Amino acid sequence: MSTAQQVPDILSPEFAANPYPAYRVMRETAPLIWHEATRSYVVSRYEDVERVFKDKAGEFTTDNYAWQIEPVHGKTILQLSGREHAVRRALVAPAFRGSDLEHKFLPVIERNSRELIDAFRHTGSADLVADYATRFPVNVIADMLGLDKADHARFHRWYTAVIAFLGNLSGDPEVTAAGERTRVEFAEYMLPIIRERRENLGDDLLSALCAAEVDGVRMSDEDVKAFCSLLLAAGGETTDKAIAGIFANLLLHPDQLAAVRADRSLIPRAFAETLRFTPPVHMIMRQSATEVELSGGTIPAGATVTCLIGAANRDESRYADPDRFDIFRDDLTTTTAFSAAADHLAFALGRHFCVGALLAKAEVETGVGQLLDAMPDVRLADGFEPAEQGVFTRGPQRLPVRFTPVTG
Repeated sequence: MSTAQQVPDILSPEFAANPYPAYRVMRETAPLIWHEATRSYVVSRYEDVERVFKDKAGEFTTDNYAWQIEPVHGKTILQLSGREHAVRRALVAPAFRGSDLEHKFLPVIERNSRELIDAFRHTGSADLVADYATRFPVNVIADMLGLDKADHARFHRWYTAVIAFLGNLSGDPEVTAAGERTRVEFAEYMLPIIRERRENLGDDLLSALCAAEVDGVRMSDEDVKAFCSLLLAAGGETTDKAIAGIFANLLLHPDQLAAVRADRSLIPRAFAETLRFTPPVHMIMRQSATEVELSGGTIPAGATVTCLIGAANRDESRYADPDRFDIFRDDLTTTTAFSAAADHLAFALGRHFCVGALLAKAEVETGVGQLLDAMPDVRLADGFEPAEQGVFTRGPQRLPVRFTPVTG
């Protein structure tokens, strides 16, 4: 077992600036670390993170979410297990796959993307983060739920506070208070809408959640509110950073950008490789149910386990030349990259695999395609170097680009 002194600390400014060299040191010399400040065991190798997520032996739980996310969302599907989890997932999953996604929500995705691009397509310049990525997924989710997009600023403020709470590894009391305040504000906003929607069901996702029934079980108002809160935060922050990440990676690799521009069927490859190379979420926690032996030592029962997705996704024992962005690599399977059979770890794996993975894929495919149509010669603004920020979630904060407006 290694101690945190031997490797760069995950709470240090050096780590925040560029965690990838630290990840390499961890994988090679300290695959299991006791991290005193977060009171957790940190794992970094692909084989260990995969084992924790797949959890075939029932060694790990999501009990950590009781303190990690319940204070901001309420009790969500992430905390449930066994039958309770299976029933809740069966209630919400249909909206995120198959015909519902294709027929009901793809037009919503296409419209929201187009509306945002229309605001800057004639100007020749944009910040793809501020003008597009931070707005697009939240607008889509608000539309899917049948909420008023005029409340976008509030949704964005709420999900930003929630994500800050989840990533508050150093225990900043102001961040904690803001997250808890968000739970109260969101409940005051959502619960009356949920009650009204139950009386007047429509064709939106919120109505579907209110009406859904599996084996005689319906979601309570609190269940629905908690899921909507989770959806706004998880679906907003992560897709926001994924879209910014895919463009940052492609703009820094012009030959691959040219290939994607010429053949849009490569967008899923570029997305899958972005999820591996610069995942939006770098850490997911679990709790050990029993004593578990992993690379580098033993984790006792009842411990918090911090799984470093950002490290595992660059494990040289799993990927060739892992620090190279390469949409054509042959050790990442695009066809399964958005399912629980994925061989990257950005959506987790196993029974808690991200329910919104196909929604994210639809948003990215649509958004990247429309952006490339509007900006055929898109390039970084002169002198600008994209830089990721964040520790728990991570992505470019700004992405100013220039392009020749398409006329007609």
